[in-house]
Order: sequence, then structure tokens, then C-alpha cells
Amino acid sequence: MKKYLLLISKGIALCSFVFALFNANSACAFIYHQTELPDKVKKLRKF
Repeated sequence: MKKYLLLISKGIALCSFVFALFNANSACAFIYHQTELPDKVKKLRKF
């Protein structure tokens, strides 16, 4: 059971990292505004 919990938590961590990576390299699609990104996410930018 502990092995599966560790596997699931690694998968969730990977998904959140990939989501942050995509979010750092894209602009907001809405008219209102784009929220300020944390400094750690800004370091993931590719440009």
C-alpha cells in the first residue's frame, strides 16, 4: 500500500511541475489580468 501511495504522490508532483512549466511560458487568455507568478516559477521560463 505504501508503495502505491508513493507512486501516486510522485505522479501528482510531476503533473504539478509540468503545469507550472506550461503556465510560466504562456500568457493569460482572459481579458482581465494575469496573476503574478512566484519567483521559483519565473525561473522555469525558457526565454
